[in-house]
Amino acid sequence: MSRWACGLEGCDAAFDAVEDAVVHQTTAHDRHECQVCGAVVPDGYFAIRHAFDEHTRAEFVRAYDADSDDVRERERIKADIEEIADLDRIVERVDGAV
Repeated sequence: MSRWACGLEGCDAAFDAVEDAVVHQTTAHDRHECQVCGAVVPDGYFAIRHAFDEHTRAEFVRAYDADSDDVRERERIKADIEEIADLDRIVERVDGAV
């Protein structure tokens, strides 16, 4: 079984379950301010989800000085997590941690 890395800069935490990695990102790291709209969201998966569900790819590219490789990488991460993770369970765990 592959391990899920936190993936946030400076953090080398890894987890057996994707849900554990997303809960860690949400509870152990500072929030992220969206450079498109100013919303403050959990960093990691939830920041990626916000960017791609709420904004166009072009807005993301402009706001983050990103390129098509950056977009594809984040879309892949989002799709991988959403294919495997129990997102309702993640939200329950995060709500219980605050």
